[in-house]
Order: sequence, then structure tokens, then C-alpha cells
Amino acid sequence: MIVVATSDFEVYHGVVNELRERGTTFTTVEPDEELPDHTDVVVTGPDHVDDFGAVPTIVADPDAPRRAVDQALAAVRGDGGRTIIGVDPGRNPGIAVLTGETVVAAFQVPLGDAVDLIRREADEAPSPIVRIGNGSRLESAKLVNELDTVRVELVDETGTTPYLGTGTRGMGDVLAAVNIARREGDVVDAREIEPTEGELQVIKDRSREQSEENRAIDELLARRVAAGELTIDEALAEHRDDESESDLEPSDADDGRD
Repeated sequence: MIVVATSDFEVYHGVVNELRERGTTFTTVEPDEELPDHTDVVVTGPDHVDDFGAVPTIVADPDAPRRAVDQALAAVRGDGGRTIIGVDPGRNPGIAVLTGETVVAAFQVPLGDAVDLIRREADEAPSPIVRIGNGSRLESAKLVNELDTVRVELVDETGTTPYLGTGTRGMGDVLAAVNIARREGDVVDAREIEPTEGELQVIKDRSREQSEENRAIDELLARRVAAGELTIDEALAEHRDDESESDLEPSDADDGRD
């Protein structure tokens, strides 16, 4: 049983709402009341961290109640162990956060938002591991190279995407991320990828789709996108600036004299 025992309204409100959203069984008591006999873990605020003796106690940050609830659920289920973040790379990576064997959070975000999200999840956990699938070569390389402050493992993602039945459209990347998180990989610090002509052409085609002028970026900009130095929108902006500067240059025939 999870027991919420705090006089901090923000902590109480955040933790209780999070537990209710997950359909978790819990009870609440005042911090000075006796705990129920079947208490497995107490969630409280910083003012009462030492009030519950030998009972496992989790201190909740009022700005991050989800993390406290994740820890409480892991304690109740006996899922001890480190936090592992699985990532199925792509234009919109699937991301799954596991504490022990329990999936405590799942996301699917644009590639440009993925690094910040993964860092935020990793920063809230002790000794986290980020496991990234080795498919989608360019996208996985970008994630590996930008996640330089956390342990990263590159995982063989063969067979991690499950069969999806009726009504499960859109869940494949997240479920693959869960499977990737559960599969050990090789520790990597960086991943250098030389883009193929086909991969560069895909980037050019995507830039044309996103361009208001229906124009594709050149190969140099496409290579910078492939290396993770620019997003397609940033590359398009540079492409427009280069064209504008070229339009302003005087022609050889016009030397400024009458």
C-alpha cells in the first residue's frame, strides 16, 4: 500500500492526482497519524522525511510529483534497479522510461525535442542508462552524439517492433522503445555516419516538402542536416539567405558607371 502523508498542499495535490490518473490504490493520512499496518512506502514532503522510522520513505518535489510516484510504484512492485530509457529512433522517436521492469512513462516527440526530453528524464534518476536502437542511422547518430552527459548504449533493434492489431495505430514506436530498453547494447560515446546518396536525397525531398517556395536545399546543407548540425527548417533559412545575398550582388555587366 502506498501512503501519502504530508501537510504540503502542493505535494499532496500533485501526488494524489498522479496516483489517481494511474488507477493506483493508495491512502492518505496526516503526518502525525499512525501509519496503516500494510504500509509499503510513504510519500511525503521535505518537512517530514524523518518522521516514519524504518518505513521506506520517498520525498516528493511539488514540481515533479510523477517522479515520486514512479519511485513509489517501483518500491511496491519490488522492481528495484536503475532507470533505463529506451529510444526507437526516427523522425518522431518513441521513448519509454523504465524503472526496473516497470514502464513508468512513454512519449513520442519530434526528433528536435527528443534530446531535451531524454536529458530531463535522465537528470531525475540515479545512474540512468539510455538505450538507442541502431536503426534509422542518421537519427540514431544525432541522438548518440548529443547525449554526451549520460551512459548511452547502442542496441540491435532487430525484432523490437511488435505486431500491431486493430486500434493500435501509432503505438509501434513506443512499444519498440520498451523492447529496446530491455535489451542490453554496446556502450558508445559517439556514432559517425557517412550519409548515403539515398539518405541525402531523402533530406532534400523533405526540405522541398517543407519549403514554401517548393525548393530543395543543396547537398552541402543536406550533409549538415544529416550530421545533426542543422534542422531542415534551419537549413531552409540558410538556403533562402544565400539566395537573397546572391540576388543582391551586382552583375559583371553593371560596374556602377553610366
